[in-house]
Amino acid sequence: MEAASLPAALELAAGGGAGLSPEKRAVLGASLLLLQRDYRFERVWFWGCIRGVRGAYYIAEGLGPDRAAPRSRLYSLNCVEWSLLPPVTEEMVAQAEQLKGRFQGDPSFEYEYTEINAEDAERLFEDGKEPMIKEESRLVATIEQIDKAVGIIPRGAFVKTPLGSVRENRNFEGLSLTEAKKLSSYFHFTEPVNLKNKTLLEKADLDPSTDFLDSLEHDIPQGSWTVQLEKGGTVVVLRSLLWLGLTFYHVPMTKQYGYVYFGTGEKNLDLPFML
Repeated sequence: MEAASLPAALELAAGGGAGLSPEKRAVLGASLLLLQRDYRFERVWFWGCIRGVRGAYYIAEGLGPDRAAPRSRLYSLNCVEWSLLPPVTEEMVAQAEQLKGRFQGDPSFEYEYTEINAEDAERLFEDGKEPMIKEESRLVATIEQIDKAVGIIPRGAFVKTPLGSVRENRNFEGLSLTEAKKLSSYFHFTEPVNLKNKTLLEKADLDPSTDFLDSLEHDIPQGSWTVQLEKGGTVVVLRSLLWLGLTFYHVPMTKQYGYVYFGTGEKNLDLPFML
């Protein structure tokens, strides 16, 4: 969610009980603006918070002109001092998927090889690497996993230019209430997968400038999203049951939308048995 409108945005997404204290909101509001200035980001998004056993990670993302380009990710333990996270790699994600249990809240904490899949540990030994995973690596890999799986935007909020870059749509005035209640009106803000498999006939009705992403209606498992009307029916709220703690909000007929994550950073692997 946009750093500039953080207090109002958190109020709209707070229906599930998660949120920040007034003190934390005030500190974040000031530090994120300084972060944007110091790193010269075009926009800064407050991504959310991953709670560990001994502390919490507050996450921010910095964006450039091309919104689809890899984002710079930063974390803070106190909402004041920010540290830049390393770029995510496929190896980081693969290792993080093997880890179970809560985050510790210490970026320098190292997970021992006993906590890693035996096959992966053996491969690391063969490569001459210490079979250790720092929590910092697990953190950036988890943020990437959540962004790819449940980071979403309303249809039409972004447009793809003829040169391939993705920009904010200045003509976007929000979804109608009817459209806002449909999963097909929301897109995953990541590289499309299902779109590439569609036939030419299925693509005929799509607008290439706005329909260049995968919609939520075909997410697996089906039923992994809840859609609710809150604040007297004025706000549409989507919550992920796959990554518990991810909340997306949109005020129909306005440009107000965003998502935030407040959770433990653990995937709900039991979801297929709960539906």
